[in-house]
Amino acid sequence: MQPQPLALKVLNIASAVLLAIATGMVFFYAQLAESGPAQRIFYFHVANAWVGMLGFLAAAVASVAYLRTHDIKWDVVELAAIEISLVFFFIAIMLGSIWAKAEWNTWWRWEDNRLVTAAIMEMIYFAYMLLRQGIEDSDRRARFSAVYALVGSLSVPITFMSIRWANALFHPLVISTVSDAIKTPFLATSEMKLTFFFCLFTFSVIFINLIWHRIRLGNLEQKVEQLKLKVMQ
Repeated sequence: MQPQPLALKVLNIASAVLLAIATGMVFFYAQLAESGPAQRIFYFHVANAWVGMLGFLAAAVASVAYLRTHDIKWDVVELAAIEISLVFFFIAIMLGSIWAKAEWNTWWRWEDNRLVTAAIMEMIYFAYMLLRQGIEDSDRRARFSAVYALVGSLSVPITFMSIRWANALFHPLVISTVSDAIKTPFLATSEMKLTFFFCLFTFSVIFINLIWHRIRLGNLEQKVEQLKLKVMQ
């Protein structure tokens, strides 16, 4: 593999520094809400969910690009985005479960639409990984994966909006509006808002950093696969 470009090295350092600052802001700068210490989980919970959904949508864009061009590089981007987003979104679900235990005294609440749709979305993309494992031909695998990723992306807006469609009393609304007056605003102070958006920014940078690394690895895997095909021929 080629040496890392300077921009990627800088991004590595920036990601670590931003994460350290974000952690400090969560624990030492932002005030606690009425829910107590468990509320601090939501800064990382929402940030992980944000980049998870962002990655799934990015994969959908890459899948459209592949279906239009049949350029394998877009398949590499699509796979990288989904692999990384699967991890981020799984962490988001786990953090949400920890918060639920502290707030509701249960690890899971099936009445909460957001929890259920989030779990379904995670399983949809886990099935995507299984699909890829089951197809040996690279072109066929890329084509089927692109279609699946495109259709699977419909679960992203459904999951995002599920909290506002029904059962909104269960899952907290992070950013409350006038129409959400029945909910207690989650970000009550400017310090909390700044910390929240800084965490979103931090995890977005980390996501870009990780996907860049994964694309580089994916390109190397493609070269290895092409060499194997040449040897077999």
